Amino acid sequence: MTKPIAGEGELNPAAAQAFARVRRLMVISLLVTVLAIAVVLMVIGYRVFRGEGSSVPADVTMSLPKGARVISTAVGDGRIVVTVDIGGQTELRTFDLRTLKPTGRLRLPVEP
Repeated sequence: MTKPIAGEGELNPAAAQAFARVRRLMVISLLVTVLAIAVVLMVIGYRVFRGEGSSVPADVTMSLPKGARVISTAVGDGRIVVTVDIGGQTELRTFDLRTLKPTGRLRLPVEP
């Protein structure tokens, strides 16, 4: 084994202090980066597993009485409104936009 040359493996106190400061800053930077990545992964996981938007059925059938016809449809405020003419009477049927489940029905009778 060879002997080290004098002064080769030793650092002066100012250099040792600078290396310690750099090492400390690197550890802090690493911890902040790991924390930021963990937060991003948690947000992505929350959005994926919360299930919002994934509960929309692929195929929904709405049955109407015989002779009824759809006059118009409208989408707004998280709802779908279907205007239906049933034997001369107008009816508004509302559905939740996300789940497509019926939320209400409004009949507009014709006064004599």
